[in-house]
Amino acid sequence: MIRTAFLAFLFAAASLVPAAAMNIERVVSPGGIEAWLVEENSIPLIVMDVAWKGGSASDPAEKAGTANLVSSLLDEGAGEFDAAAFQARIEDIAARMSFSAESDNFAGSLSTLAEHRNEAFRLFSLAISEPRFEEDAIERIRAQIGVVIARNSDRPEWIASDSWYKAALGDHPYARSSEGTPETLGAITRDDLMEFASRVLARDNLKIAVVGAISPAELGPLLDRTFGALPEKANLPEIARIELPEGGQTIVVERDFPQSVILFGMQGLPRDDEDFIPAFIMNYMLGGGSFSSRLMEEVRVKRGLAYSVSTYLSPHDRAAFYFGEVGTKNERVGETLAVVRRELARMVEEGVTQEELDDAKTYLTGSYPLRFTTNRSITSQLLGIQLENLGIDYVERRNGLIEAVTTEDIARVSKRLLKPENMIVAIVGKPNLSPDPDLPEDDDMRPAAPGHPGDAPF
Repeated sequence: MIRTAFLAFLFAAASLVPAAAMNIERVVSPGGIEAWLVEENSIPLIVMDVAWKGGSASDPAEKAGTANLVSSLLDEGAGEFDAAAFQARIEDIAARMSFSAESDNFAGSLSTLAEHRNEAFRLFSLAISEPRFEEDAIERIRAQIGVVIARNSDRPEWIASDSWYKAALGDHPYARSSEGTPETLGAITRDDLMEFASRVLARDNLKIAVVGAISPAELGPLLDRTFGALPEKANLPEIARIELPEGGQTIVVERDFPQSVILFGMQGLPRDDEDFIPAFIMNYMLGGGSFSSRLMEEVRVKRGLAYSVSTYLSPHDRAAFYFGEVGTKNERVGETLAVVRRELARMVEEGVTQEELDDAKTYLTGSYPLRFTTNRSITSQLLGIQLENLGIDYVERRNGLIEAVTTEDIARVSKRLLKPENMIVAIVGKPNLSPDPDLPEDDDMRPAAPGHPGDAPF
């Protein structure tokens, strides 16, 4: 028990040098498999994050939930090990392994002590190249996911998200729940799981980030042993690019809750758009910066309409959205939405001051090193940078890109992005949608304390 707790502490606390001082090396194995490596020998740990293009959006409509079910089963027996033996072997060497499925990507993670790296990477290789998908494990995990699906149907946040995506995207793959439905989950067979793994888990759609006590010379051959058995090329379905229609709409799902949960969204910007960085900064000032944001000031601080309100950019491979979330008393929903719409319009009409922009830049550049404080956070950042094709030098360039943004850039991107008339709103509760007739047309903005950015990428 003491050893397990100590290892857990090591995995959580392993720290590295600041981002500006990191040496990110591109390692290419003898077999041509590429990884980004930050070698760090102060703690005898190795962390690896990987991702394959092709996530839950690649599921067939009638088998939605396949990617998620695969992600829950890869460590439930592989190669010569059944489920119990596989888990026992991972525990014996104090390693950690997990998999997950998002809309665009299928991800895996491995943490191990350096002394056990060969066995830990061997087990990871077995999981991705020789999964057993035993029937008893399939039914056990299927039942667990079924419980999650049932619980989601009573969660207002999930209902709002599901309603928003269905209203905005119709039958597009991005509108499907990653867990699937009871019907689609029940339709998935072992052959479907094998087929997903064989067509998605390949070498040509793979990104790898490694941090820890391992050299480039040691990592290269290890990459071949770990990933060399995978198919050379993935076989992914074509997913249509989609943009949101013009003209807003409001969807109300009536539930007997004392408060309403609100999700609002508009067309966003893809990550490779030249205006993405200005939009990222604009979002911080509008709703992504916690107590430093205009929406938090207007919605919570001045009026007490909600405990929190936030906005964030959500780019996908084939779509891009700009979201906001807020929860408030049923009787104050109309007033809350009126304040939100007004603040979006004010950002477009008035822009931001140089002082606001300078304060945002100071926070966003100064807080960036905090994204690189542990082995795990570093691998996560490096993997995300690879998936977005930002370049291995992005960590060095990123703050300069932010510093270069002007108030004119913010004004331009605000006009591109913020269109309240096109807002799609999903509300779960029993909302009063009438705005407060006494809502002032204008209020003086008071300075707010520094906050934290939302979930905007990078």
